Amino acid sequence: MTLNLNEQLKEMFGFESFKPGQQEVIEHLLHHEDTFAVLPTGTGKSLCYQMVGQLLDGAVIIVSPLLSLMEDQVVQLQRKTTLGIVALNSSLTFTEKQYVLEHLEQYKFIFVSPETLMQSAVRQRIAKLKLALFVVDEAHCVSQWGVDFRPEYTELAKVQAECGYPLTLALTATATLQVRQEIIELIFPQKRACAQVIFSVNRPNIGLVVEETTDKETQLITYLQQLQQRGIIYCATRKTTEQLAELIHSHTQLKTAFYHGGLTPNERSLLQQQFVANQLDVLCATNAFGMGIDKPDVRFVIHYDCPDSLENYVQEIGRAGRDGENSIAILLYQKGDEKIHYFFQAQSQLDREVLQQLIQTEQVTEAAPQLNEIQQKWLAGYLQEEYSLSELKQRLLRKEKERQQQLKNMLNYIHTRQCRRSFIQAYFSEEDTVESQENCCDRCGLSFDNYQAQIVQSPGDYEMPVHWEDILIRLFKDLE
Repeated sequence: MTLNLNEQLKEMFGFESFKPGQQEVIEHLLHHEDTFAVLPTGTGKSLCYQMVGQLLDGAVIIVSPLLSLMEDQVVQLQRKTTLGIVALNSSLTFTEKQYVLEHLEQYKFIFVSPETLMQSAVRQRIAKLKLALFVVDEAHCVSQWGVDFRPEYTELAKVQAECGYPLTLALTATATLQVRQEIIELIFPQKRACAQVIFSVNRPNIGLVVEETTDKETQLITYLQQLQQRGIIYCATRKTTEQLAELIHSHTQLKTAFYHGGLTPNERSLLQQQFVANQLDVLCATNAFGMGIDKPDVRFVIHYDCPDSLENYVQEIGRAGRDGENSIAILLYQKGDEKIHYFFQAQSQLDREVLQQLIQTEQVTEAAPQLNEIQQKWLAGYLQEEYSLSELKQRLLRKEKERQQQLKNMLNYIHTRQCRRSFIQAYFSEEDTVESQENCCDRCGLSFDNYQAQIVQSPGDYEMPVHWEDILIRLFKDLE
């Protein structure tokens, strides 16, 4: 009997029709074809594995990069199904983790971080499960974070082999041709072939503006006072998120807070829920926030600091206007902003050189306790003979050069005199589709003063509970 997918969509999720790309992905999977999908932000990529998982027999493993993303996905799924759902990550206590592993067969959807997935006890239990689907969510992280930052991403093929190469789905919103090839090589290792569903990164409802300024604080407050909408401000460092939250708190009536990896898991979780529920207007955040966030009415994304790559920039501005309504992406640039990324790059090179020196001089045993987390990961791979010292060096050098080129491309975008949307599409090897685009970018005549009137905020339906106020008060007291 042939499934009527539209009927299933209505029954399971209450939607009348699929968003672009969803049905194609689902059909490939139901025909047991490994699938790689590049779908625009806001098109509901997670629905693909949520529907297929409920239609096929067996558990669904979802490899997810961030705790906040996992939590958001778990909450979304719990609203849609009564099937067992669990997140396996560092937020679980030892006792909780042991319970989950002992009862793993009771869960239909199992979210897991790549680090947790590499643990032998977890791999052994997952290998015993009957799997309907193995999902790598935000698959660009395999290329972006693999090798030099989170090398566990390069080991996913081993887990798939241990599970008998289950039906596999890789999902992302942005990937250049080079990144696509790297994803396919790392996630589909058995056949190096898969069905591909590729849609444009272009989001025509997001106006693109770059503001070159010598006073970013004043310019930021001016924009916020004019917008009076809900949005995200991205910063390169934790310190900047805290400073900007205090600045906005002092100069506007907007409800604001900061979000970064230095907060406790509970604080990050509560702040994310508060933002989604419209109990916060503006969140000042590092790139630790926003991946996969289920909030359709973000009306603006402002980058206070220069992003380190066009890939990350497109991912982050894509969190605006997921409901299809007009929104805006503003990048504030001050000469020299890129220096912070040169510093990060130099630090990564130093980490590599220090480890290399220790291995060559056979001082690893004595120095190991002083190595940072990423050096410990590199060392573990070397000691487990996953690669030689020379191979590790070449991998990291290649990634360092890639990051340098990515930053150069980002600066080219900032300084380009051509259409910004065309620049982005060319970078991702897409056909230029902006000839008839209205409200395109500042290079095509988009004026913020005229465009802001088209950015209409959805009304909030929530009052702020007391515990949220307590959290905000405590966060701001920490700044004093």
